[in-house]
Amino acid sequence: MRPILPGVYAFSGMLVGRAYLIEGPDGLTIIDAGMALAADRILHQLAAAGHAPGEIRRILITHAHFDHIGGLPRLKALTGAEVIASAIERPYVEGRAALPTPAPDQLGLPDRLMLRLGSGTTAPATPVDRTCEDGDTVSEALGGLRAILAPGHTPGHTAYWAPEPGVLFCGDAMMRTPGLRLPFAAFTGDMAAARRAISRLAGLSPAVVCFGHGAPLTRYTAATLRAFARRVGGD
Repeated sequence: MRPILPGVYAFSGMLVGRAYLIEGPDGLTIIDAGMALAADRILHQLAAAGHAPGEIRRILITHAHFDHIGGLPRLKALTGAEVIASAIERPYVEGRAALPTPAPDQLGLPDRLMLRLGSGTTAPATPVDRTCEDGDTVSEALGGLRAILAPGHTPGHTAYWAPEPGVLFCGDAMMRTPGLRLPFAAFTGDMAAARRAISRLAGLSPAVVCFGHGAPLTRYTAATLRAFARRVGGD
């Protein structure tokens, strides 16, 4: 695991899709579960840090794409942790509905190819133990971790925000590869809404942003995020 700030870590070797650990007074919180192979890697890194699987109290899901919930069934089975997702995203996490994708004729050639390559990949279904709404506090960690609805990439995409230290876990609302960019169009159901979500998240003025894809942003963060929101037209 790589430390980001006291009590916050990024798991290593996730291949695609990042996952994070937060230490708090109400136990350990994991944000997202990576791909299928990620569960064992997460537990191995926790063990190396002296944590038992049962110390994980909750797994927060930003959205139901396979690179964020692929490892969720095994992680849930081995830890008994509570799975939390937004009420809107719940049917997608549980496999009761298919996530919307853009029409191929709305995409450029690279995104059409990406959509075709990903069309046969389905995410495993996992029951959601608790749903959250916009503004709900989901953990006491970091002075209170709140759910922030940031739809667009998926209908119920959710970021998690800790106002006290100014840490934002934005999922795939935006990416850093290495510069800030919009989520991949091939897997974003509503890009106009995704742009608005970026503007909303920029309005939080975070000090640190942890992405689903890309290294965390820890310097000049608020100004960088505001400039990006203006550039992509999210206002």
